Amino acid sequence: MVEKTRRNFYLALAFMAVLIALGTAGYMILERWSFLESLYMTIISITTTGFAEVRPLSQVGRIFTIVIIVVGVVTIAYIGGRGAQLIIESQLFRLRRMSKKLAKMHDHYIVCGFGRMGRFICEELRHAGVPFVVVETDPAKLEVLADQDFLFVPGDATLDDTLQKAGVERARGLVAVLPSDAENVFTTLSAKGLNPRLFVVSRAVEEQTESKLLKAGADRVVKPYELGGTRMAQLLLRPAVVDFIDIVARGKSVDLNLEEIRISPQSGLVGQTLAESPLRSQLNIMVVAIFRQDGQFIYNPRSSTKLQAGDKLIVIGEAANLARLTELC
Repeated sequence: MVEKTRRNFYLALAFMAVLIALGTAGYMILERWSFLESLYMTIISITTTGFAEVRPLSQVGRIFTIVIIVVGVVTIAYIGGRGAQLIIESQLFRLRRMSKKLAKMHDHYIVCGFGRMGRFICEELRHAGVPFVVVETDPAKLEVLADQDFLFVPGDATLDDTLQKAGVERARGLVAVLPSDAENVFTTLSAKGLNPRLFVVSRAVEEQTESKLLKAGADRVVKPYELGGTRMAQLLLRPAVVDFIDIVARGKSVDLNLEEIRISPQSGLVGQTLAESPLRSQLNIMVVAIFRQDGQFIYNPRSSTKLQAGDKLIVIGEAANLARLTELC
């Protein structure tokens, strides 16, 4: 449908160009005017500008002008109509395409809010290659999302209906970075009510909001000022340590990544020790820590440590080897 409307729109533009050319040629032949005079007369006739005639017209010239005006006005109206239709159909097509993509998405992430922090989150998620959708209300920000080819849902993230459109029941995680703490609390409460298994990270600007977010169901609360202050202090005290963490956490400077990988009950690694598994011997992956399902934390596990179903491995290695490990888990 969009292609047909676009084709008709371009055909109308082509017809307008032909009309201008014919009008110009007509005045040159009928009135013996120069090219510039004929083009000028054609343009002011088609656009019904209302300027005076270049020169007095003959009887035939006036009839020709009437034809140019009528055909020109009809063509301009048609171009305007097709242009408006093209814009509307393009937007509807984009929304339908996004709806189809959203219907197929699962284990994705939802970013509520596309402010300064939300943009950084989206860039990190895109870099990580994971599926995500943005929920935003601001029309200007929605245009930016469309230009950057981000998947988005226009609407209020505090409403259940909007979150359901974003596929909250099938999502893996949600981050709430809306303009106010109150909105983040309501969004967290709504998201957890729709999907209790959802992992929710929420921002808190005010100190007293943290407890409210945790009560609302947030799994983690980030306080930007506290986090920023801590990071700056660490950069002063331990700059090399911070640089190393940035390198392995983001994997942008070298082919080295810090990842969290969960061992499923069906994995062949269950029951094997680290020495028996291919992690170190074949994949050259360093296991920094293991989080057990019972809450036990094992730092720098020994080679005799047995892997269990549900273990979360904190590992460092090359991207390709980490991808192979993910397949094994």
